[in-house]
Amino acid sequence: MFDFTTTPDRHGRDALAVDDIGSGRGFAPGAPKPGFDAIPMWIADMNFATAPAVTEAVAARLAHPLFGYFEPEQAYFDAVIDWQRRRNGVKGLEPRHIGYENGVLGGLVSALHVFATPGDSVLLHSPTYNGFTMAVEGAGYRIEHSPLKRDEDGVWRMDFEDMDRRIREKRIHVAVFCSPHNPCGRVWERWEIERAMEVYRANDCVVVSDEIWSDLILDREHRPHIPTQSVSEDARRRVIAMYAPCKTFNLSGLVGGYRIVYDDYLRDRLDSYEAKSFHNEMNVLWMHALIGAYSRGGEAWLDGLLPVLAENLRLGCEYFAGVPGVEAARPQGTYMLFLDCERWCADHGWSADELLRRGWDVGVAWQDGRLFAGTHTIRMNFALPTARVREALDRLAKHVFTD
Repeated sequence: MFDFTTTPDRHGRDALAVDDIGSGRGFAPGAPKPGFDAIPMWIADMNFATAPAVTEAVAARLAHPLFGYFEPEQAYFDAVIDWQRRRNGVKGLEPRHIGYENGVLGGLVSALHVFATPGDSVLLHSPTYNGFTMAVEGAGYRIEHSPLKRDEDGVWRMDFEDMDRRIREKRIHVAVFCSPHNPCGRVWERWEIERAMEVYRANDCVVVSDEIWSDLILDREHRPHIPTQSVSEDARRRVIAMYAPCKTFNLSGLVGGYRIVYDDYLRDRLDSYEAKSFHNEMNVLWMHALIGAYSRGGEAWLDGLLPVLAENLRLGCEYFAGVPGVEAARPQGTYMLFLDCERWCADHGWSADELLRRGWDVGVAWQDGRLFAGTHTIRMNFALPTARVREALDRLAKHVFTD
């Protein structure tokens, strides 16, 4: 019904994922050598066309050629409320609890300005999404990392005692929680979220919970997304939850997200700050894109996408499990795979730069994971047709991870 086997040509269509490869700009991968085309597996957007329900909703709005000032319509709030109910089992969500944000990072910075003072430390887990690093430090705050640890089964876990100690020692009042976690891909179990929220409660921290990846759970039947605000009444009171359809439906270029805040005090403070900044205004086409994405048609598209992502990541994890010296925990949510290649590089006398370059040379446009954590880490995007995933892994086997 939906096509997840074709890669649309994105060149010259406002796509960093392909147009920045070889440009030397930012942290873009290098260009491949002659004879290899680039397989974009770096920046976190998908190489699939968005759901037809999205483009149809936007096209219907474009058919009316006036785009003046507006207020979000009831259909927008209904779409968010119904989506959260259907996908996450959320009850009691009302339009007043929903606030627009230009994006998760903008919402995070607003929360920091309201509930912390420049120079304060903010608790994050590491590995850490590089967007958090740039946003928090760029806004004048310090990052205090509480490292995630891999257990005997290779599963990433929070260290609750370490979190508590760091919060107390640094007198931290705002913490960032990422669920599912980026870049590790962990979908936290209820007991884990409850324990984390107990640490935050004991230290009276406001919690900004990034749940932007929550629609991309690869096995919803056995490990569903549990909204952070749902685990206790206290969590409902102290958590600012950030959501957006951008990762799920490939809509990052339209810019937009939303927050859910139940507590009147937190919401009033955020509303007051953002109203005075005049930077956080919704785009009418984004509103209609969200309505289309969260429709039954958008949901059917997503349900078709998830098995494709799960298969792609299965292939990736299966391949890297056979590469001595490379460690990769299978993501439970997100379409990103986070590799630790430190032992491989040590065994072969390679630097992290050399490993990255060898992949780029053969068109595997993977991302430097040092932006997130570690010294020899790589992040890979598996949201592209399965045939291209197989091609990328084949190139790595033949040209990169060889003895």
